[in-house]
Amino acid sequence: MDARLKDFLGQIPAAAAVYDALRPRRPRTRYNLEQLAARLPRVVEEVRPFAARGLTGRKLVLFATLHYWIEQAAMLGLALRGMGHDVTIAYLPFSSWEKEINQFDLQRQDRYTRRVLAPLDGLVKVVSLLDVHASEALPEALADALHTASHYDVMYSLQVEEVDEETALFKLRMQRNRHACSVALEYLCRDKPDAALIPNGLITELGLFYQAARYLGTPTVTYEFNDQREQIWLVHDDIVMQQNTDGVWRARGSIPLTEPERDKIHAFEKAREGATTYGKGTRRWQDAPSQGSAALRGRLGLDSRPVVLLATNVLGDSLTLGRNVFATSMAEWIERTVAYFVGRPDVQLVVRVHPGERLIKGPSTMRVIERSAPRLPEHLHVIGPAEEVNTYDVMELASLGLAYTTTVGMEMAMRGVPVIAAGRTHYRDRGFVMAPTSWAGYFGMLDEVLRDPAAHRLTPQQIELAWNYGYRFFFEFPFDFPWRLMHFWKDMQEWPLKRVLSDEGQAAFGKTFRHLAGERITW
Repeated sequence: MDARLKDFLGQIPAAAAVYDALRPRRPRTRYNLEQLAARLPRVVEEVRPFAARGLTGRKLVLFATLHYWIEQAAMLGLALRGMGHDVTIAYLPFSSWEKEINQFDLQRQDRYTRRVLAPLDGLVKVVSLLDVHASEALPEALADALHTASHYDVMYSLQVEEVDEETALFKLRMQRNRHACSVALEYLCRDKPDAALIPNGLITELGLFYQAARYLGTPTVTYEFNDQREQIWLVHDDIVMQQNTDGVWRARGSIPLTEPERDKIHAFEKAREGATTYGKGTRRWQDAPSQGSAALRGRLGLDSRPVVLLATNVLGDSLTLGRNVFATSMAEWIERTVAYFVGRPDVQLVVRVHPGERLIKGPSTMRVIERSAPRLPEHLHVIGPAEEVNTYDVMELASLGLAYTTTVGMEMAMRGVPVIAAGRTHYRDRGFVMAPTSWAGYFGMLDEVLRDPAAHRLTPQQIELAWNYGYRFFFEFPFDFPWRLMHFWKDMQEWPLKRVLSDEGQAAFGKTFRHLAGERITW
């Protein structure tokens, strides 16, 4: 259908409904719930015997937008209903957070979503937030959150750290986020759930639903997936992407590792270092196996001067958003750090650009470095994202590590290397990295460590603390959960709802589902 015709029909209130009644099929957009449509009736029947035990739990609302989160919400909602909770799925039927959509297609996607989710009737309630009418005026506190979140959306979408508020993308995100926040306020005030479950909680409409819930004092659970199968991160009344590990560290950090735990974290690190997978994960953390520090020293042309390793994150990565301490951005930190080392020929700086940059569409960190050092002096070395260099070989050479939020900083500390953490990373203030709060403090730490790097090697106690924290972060901060967002339907074959709700499934994942329902997390 012609775009101009869709724009016209979108202004006619019943046009999409009439068209959908005549042609009840999936709209020709990226919005795809066909796998859910094929499986949901059968899955609902699997849950009915468990749901027949009645409502004995809490009143929960699950918010979702984009078709893949709606798929996840449908199955999560059914699992929680089978455990006795009163569940509502509230959704916005968008197929993209970056692209405009005309009202005709949006309304058709909404009608399509209702049709696909219809088998939930009688078990899980479904609310389209397009039906909620609310004022666009927001309280001042939420207006500030709207502006910040829209900046994050642009940074995440374009993988940049500088935002032009005159661009179409920023204006789109402001419009969408304002609407999402407005309808969330109206809906939550009306429904008064015991808890709101929200994926991610930081970016897009997901972030504004979270902000609206927190403004109203509604208890929240935000959750996200890491790179391991059958694992999830989740937190209460916080944004999961901030990776706040205070609770687990407060409860577990003073407990020495047992020998099996020590063996487990060492095996995990060996897999990361050796470019192999670990456990149920499919990810290889390095593209190249270790060649040894001597080979790397020759390859980079390093001499006997101290080596400083600066490990970057990807620009605009969701794990850097909102993590600034004294720098306005990671790019500013890199730029000023490189400028500092241009004037320090007594040491050698190696910048390891994150390999993930090979997959991004935004500007590279390489351009940030070029602004400070258009022509690299002989003592500055850059390892590009596509170079097959094992980062752990560089760690072995390092006398000092510099990190923003990457776990490379924590792993350097685990190897005794002194580390300065410039961003608000989850391992900051845990007792084994230096954590400046100002530019003066940062450069003062650099000067101090570089006067005598050997004297600042971590003590055995600090190294042990770093290993302890690494274990808690990698193995206790995540929770067991049956389905990833990626490969969702493959995981559903292994863990169908009837198995998840069985005694076996509850033994494996029941605690996680209880925490998702708002039960207090105890470590």
